[in-house]
Amino acid sequence: MAMYVPLSEGRYRATEHTQGPWDPGTQHLGPVTALIVHELARTAPRPGLEPARLAVDVFGPVPVADLTVRTEVLRDGKRVQCLAASVSAGGREYVRATAWRIREAPTPATPVEPPPLPASESEPTWLTTGFGYGRATEWRFTRGSATETGPAIAWGRSRVPLVADEELTPLERLALFADSGNGISYALDFDTHVFVNVDLVISLYRTPEGEWICMDAETVVGPSGRGLTRSTLYDSAGEVGSASQTLFVAPRETPR
Repeated sequence: MAMYVPLSEGRYRATEHTQGPWDPGTQHLGPVTALIVHELARTAPRPGLEPARLAVDVFGPVPVADLTVRTEVLRDGKRVQCLAASVSAGGREYVRATAWRIREAPTPATPVEPPPLPASESEPTWLTTGFGYGRATEWRFTRGSATETGPAIAWGRSRVPLVADEELTPLERLALFADSGNGISYALDFDTHVFVNVDLVISLYRTPEGEWICMDAETVVGPSGRGLTRSTLYDSAGEVGSASQTLFVAPRETPR
């Protein structure tokens, strides 16, 4: 089963594979972000313009339900293009996003760090959790683990399709994992605190390739209820960009 079943143009039914860690009735933002990328790819595509930035603002936890994704062109140009997307369910908007495409042209590339130890050579750490997104994805850590706080480096890939009967694109794969930075590098105990991101910003300077995505993530928490996660994103060839998340942090009303 895929994460989403298409119902009609721009409409999808979310499956249990989208469930997030905070509430079984709400989705992890990773699948939602990947679905936005999926729909934006169909919006005013033009050869030579490639996605460079995606900024996602979260207005509320997205329910595991039927979703409507609407897109539009905000600014069209020969060298840059700005798009927008909105995700709603039951008549309520839950997520809004903007994306920039930039024209491709030869430029002298600066040296970048190679990726951390490839997933195939790392010690496997399987994230077999009780929520749908965790079961639908495979993780292999090269630093840290899923059961300890602190910075982490992990490779991930999806075990299921994003949309039924469609193959995941490399950009959808990256979007599916970029929101997990705060989840793999959490700074506070999951049983005593919530640390939910209100946004996700992905910036890319080249297009990712392959099925494995790597994140080098670190989370910091301030003294007044806010936090920040910063992740460097890699594919098997090296660094491709970064992701950041602004966090709402609070003690759980009832510790787990």
